[in-house]
Amino acid sequence: MKLLRPFLLVALIATLGRLDAAEVNVFAAASLTDAMKDLATLHQKNTGDTIKSNLAASNTLALQIKEGAPADIFFSADEAKMNDLAKAELLDPATRRSLLANALVIVVAAEDGVKITAPADLASATVRRVALADPQTVPAGIYAKEYLQKINLWKAINDKTVPTDNVRAALAAVESGNVDAAIVYKTDALISKKVRVAFEVPVAEGPRISYPVARVKSGKNPAGAAKFLALLASPEGKAVFVKYGFIVTP
Repeated sequence: MKLLRPFLLVALIATLGRLDAAEVNVFAAASLTDAMKDLATLHQKNTGDTIKSNLAASNTLALQIKEGAPADIFFSADEAKMNDLAKAELLDPATRRSLLANALVIVVAAEDGVKITAPADLASATVRRVALADPQTVPAGIYAKEYLQKINLWKAINDKTVPTDNVRAALAAVESGNVDAAIVYKTDALISKKVRVAFEVPVAEGPRISYPVARVKSGKNPAGAAKFLALLASPEGKAVFVKYGFIVTP
């Protein structure tokens, strides 16, 4: 019997090592889009598993999961949406943890954007339209409204706000020139060259922004989900989040 050549043996071992590779369905908040792309690539390299990301507003994802969508993991931009699924007993409570924090910023167009130096400037006549992720349902918008109410500015700008489906849509509204300003996450502002940060809300003064993650009980791949959750909490995973401007919680 002839021995396999070394390079053939290595290829065979690599192939056998990925025979149990599978697909993991991750429902993640839209603000995690860029980080999720890097994490999916890293995870596939490490394990052979494919990460299939469903990226949208957390409230939309939570509703999809309630209606039976095939999710293995839910990665929310707020605790409230995670709590809704927990109350419905759709999550594995032992796997739930808060991984990240974020900050709010006011952004304007990078070129010829309106002059804003403080939140109060949003109420000025020069600012006609302000985009927010839907403040009734979407975490980024809910956080923004909470902050504006705290500083007694919500009533002054409520009529000029433009609600969007998610935080990335609010960012896009400024990029396209359809609005004068938007309140988005700091991490979203960092990925766009078409906007600039006019004002950053100090973390201590803004709402507590928390990104919890957990395994969905009905998921078809609990083993694969466990491996990806481990990556998210690992030094490699945390480095990806830091790269995109997230605050990694202890």
